[in-house]
Amino acid sequence: MGLKIAIVILFVGVVISLFTGLTFLVKDQGDSKKRQWYALGVRVVLAGSLLALIAYGIQTGQLQFGAPWDRHKLEPIENSEPDVGR
Repeated sequence: MGLKIAIVILFVGVVISLFTGLTFLVKDQGDSKKRQWYALGVRVVLAGSLLALIAYGIQTGQLQFGAPWDRHKLEPIENSEPDVGR
């Protein structure tokens, strides 16, 4: 459960950094784009951490692929074919 919370926190951080960069782009009209580069660096670090955390969760088995409505794909299928030749 802690892994999923960390993933959500990192994702929210990436979104906040994205809008912070947008704010710097709109407000800073001069030649210096230092704050925009800083926001980009923060976003890259957060996104890299997010991807690493997701990879760790998949590798350890704490995260799994599939949606709740795809559960029937994971369950074994019973042999429902009729016995024609027997």
